[in-house]
Amino acid sequence: MPTIVRRAIPAAVAVGATLALGLVGAGAAHAASVNYVALGDSYSSGVGSGSYTSSSGSCDRSTKAYSQLWTNANAPSSFTFVACSGATTSDVLSSQISALSSATTLVSITIGGNDVGFSNVMETCVLDSTSTCVSAINTAESEAQSQLPAKLDAVYAKIQSVSPNARVVVLDYPEFYDLSKSSSCIGLSTTDRTDLNQAADVLDGVIKTEAAKYGFVFGDVRSAFSGHEICDSSSWLHSVNILDLDESYHPTASGQSGAFYPVFSSNA
Repeated sequence: MPTIVRRAIPAAVAVGATLALGLVGAGAAHAASVNYVALGDSYSSGVGSGSYTSSSGSCDRSTKAYSQLWTNANAPSSFTFVACSGATTSDVLSSQISALSSATTLVSITIGGNDVGFSNVMETCVLDSTSTCVSAINTAESEAQSQLPAKLDAVYAKIQSVSPNARVVVLDYPEFYDLSKSSSCIGLSTTDRTDLNQAADVLDGVIKTEAAKYGFVFGDVRSAFSGHEICDSSSWLHSVNILDLDESYHPTASGQSGAFYPVFSSNA
């Protein structure tokens, strides 16, 4: 090998290593400067994924929630986890916003489902007839379109006011059923399942529109659950659990790590 080539190879390797170390260092420096606050409801707290911290009580904050997974991987300067099962927009304003400050640089939130009674709709669809289920869904969709925008505005405006320099990632809700497998899937009727998916889409559409008004980043998890919805062989969502209805329709640990986490991570 010519001398000039032999000398060039180690030099190139050295330059490459220096650049790689620089990139790693830059990433670490960036993470070290992040002050992250996780707000929201049960989809943010990690209901359905297990491993709940005792200190979180009925808020059911999980060590397998996407926010904790991101924190474990990125080691931000600070992490405050205040998302809580059952939270509404009013709860965020009264009990969670106080975790924010002007020093907050990253915020995640999923909120709105409880404001339109989505958990009650699920229970109605499980326990009652198709006609009752469809009626409950229609009511929830109407509330999502007519009442939820103003409630989300109040939350998003407050976040922006308290933490004006934060990157805010608003995540939505998954569609629950793989309708292509519905005919061979026991449980609810295909009509119920179709309407539940459509209701999730209506809710997500409202959330996306309101988030855009504030320049927030919208993280859509629906496609991430494709192939892993209820009725799929490897579902990342809990089906109906009569013994624990709160867990029903929530992501499993795999749903948090395989869908919510990568969507958030790519937008954080």
